[in-house]
Amino acid sequence: MDSSPDSTLLSKNLDSPRHNASSTDRSRWRWRSVLLLAGLWLVIYAATMFTPPLLDDVDSLHAEAAREMLQRRDWVTLYTNGLRYLEKAPLLYWGMATSYELFGIHDWSSRLPLMLSVLALVLATYGMGRYAFGERGGLYAGLALVTSIGPYIFTRFLIPDVTVGLWLTLGFYLFLKALQQDPPGPWVCWGFATVCALNVLTKGLIGLVFPAGTILLFLLLTRNLRFLLKLHWISSSLVFLILAAPWHILAALRNPPSGDARGFLWFYFINEHINRFLNKRVPPGYDTVPLLLFWLLLFVWLIPWVVFLPQALRKVPLRLRRLGSALSLTEQGRLLCFLWALVILMFFSFSTRQEYYTIPALPAIALLAGDWLARERESDATSAERRQGRISARSLFVIGVIGFVVGMYLLFVSHPPQPGVDLADLLRKNPQDYDFSLGHMLDLTPQALGAFRGPLLGAAFSLLIGTALNFWFRQKSRVDAGNAALAGMMVVLLWCVHVSFVKFSPILSSHDLAVAIEENFQPGDLIVIDGQYHEASTLNFYTGIPVRVYHVPSGNLWYGAKFADAPHVFETSESLASLWNGPERVFLWTDQDNPQNLDGLKYFVLARSGGKQILMNHPLQEARANTL
Repeated sequence: MDSSPDSTLLSKNLDSPRHNASSTDRSRWRWRSVLLLAGLWLVIYAATMFTPPLLDDVDSLHAEAAREMLQRRDWVTLYTNGLRYLEKAPLLYWGMATSYELFGIHDWSSRLPLMLSVLALVLATYGMGRYAFGERGGLYAGLALVTSIGPYIFTRFLIPDVTVGLWLTLGFYLFLKALQQDPPGPWVCWGFATVCALNVLTKGLIGLVFPAGTILLFLLLTRNLRFLLKLHWISSSLVFLILAAPWHILAALRNPPSGDARGFLWFYFINEHINRFLNKRVPPGYDTVPLLLFWLLLFVWLIPWVVFLPQALRKVPLRLRRLGSALSLTEQGRLLCFLWALVILMFFSFSTRQEYYTIPALPAIALLAGDWLARERESDATSAERRQGRISARSLFVIGVIGFVVGMYLLFVSHPPQPGVDLADLLRKNPQDYDFSLGHMLDLTPQALGAFRGPLLGAAFSLLIGTALNFWFRQKSRVDAGNAALAGMMVVLLWCVHVSFVKFSPILSSHDLAVAIEENFQPGDLIVIDGQYHEASTLNFYTGIPVRVYHVPSGNLWYGAKFADAPHVFETSESLASLWNGPERVFLWTDQDNPQNLDGLKYFVLARSGGKQILMNHPLQEARANTL
């Protein structure tokens, strides 16, 4: 055990899992760890949920589904823009609709349930790590998760993958507890059934596939399949069905085949589960990340803590002879976390995949990293663990120096944009990549980077200083201080990401255009999107007004439009021309400078922002004209 003094806050909060301590001391250390993790969550997540406005596409589309759920008081069938939206499980929308009911409809209340899921996930990861790897292992696992880049990026818009990770973490925590009981207690089994049901209500059948696949593989490798016979199958299945079945049954009953639609059951289970897995979903509406990149991103999303993962993986018991013997709780935890991440990666290796599909595997990687960081801290100053830690710190410092040099170069070649210049005018558009969740980032040019000089400077210096301090502290055998330096570096870096995200948001959101419409909208006016609905879904959410779509039925509204009672939403060239020449004022959203569908027709510009504009068929009074 290293006896060198450590004056950092982390060193005061940590408890070696192998120390003998009183229950009072253990409780004090536990609460200090919880407060530290909760404090980081407040600074990184809670403080950044108020800006920017919601984005077009999945962000405001999901928020609109929750708004209409509350408006209709229908907690079974999801609607978006007045059309059935049957492709998603309901739990994310239940959370947002409840938040709207309690706090009103705001950007921050839209994000609040997801932010609370992050906090719960971080604390669940700490709890599982504490159980399997000791106090330090749990704290370092939670620290790695709350300060890593992946969970932060993919909670900038409203997707449920972090919540999937929460239910998986709780489920595997309960499974580890069940393994230590002979026979497993009913409450542990019922708890596992509960979190599986909640996961199914969060993102469909993968809520069963991931935990079942991981646990079966674990029991097969450890030659312990007979453990399955000890579970309370009948009562646990009943708990699962009581929680998971009612919504599916009601959704099927309330959305039977109608018109050209084949009903909820076909669309939700066949099209959105089986066909999506086989890359035969109709309509496609997405692209797939190359396989090698998909695997690599699992580790990228845990930057900077991923540098400690190679030595952590070496401790996973994978030799067949070792697996056949009795594993300790710690070894079981390591193997379970490894298989947890592996099953998710393998599943999506044979399916369509987006960058964020690996997010539910990140708690497993964070737990493995936390376990190794705890062992490093507890080892002697001359141990192999300390030597490996110094090597990792050196590698990370080299990466930090490279990042600093690249950041300085980008600052050198970029120039502050002229006042009043729209950022969209400085971008190079790559629409072929927009089906990826981060596809718009490929639009950035050296000229556009001039708008991000402040956050770029902050990110470059935080990388250099954080990795340098980590290297120096580890050279001095002050592991806690090194980890604190990395955590502090990530707080600064993630805030730089947030500032950049706010600056870039006009490109990704039509919020400002929605405000311009709302200020000038009169009863009888129409809003039309020149393109697919998701390209300007913020217009629907922020105005609260159903929109028309100048496009063939496609995307998120395609299936809902097939039902016999579906309202008129989609316009053709002929119907749009008729509306344009009619007496009603039409507000047309477009991302085209000279829309071809208005050739030969007179139009007036209401507002421009983020490379998009609102055109009108009738002018406003001069005092009401507004250009953003």
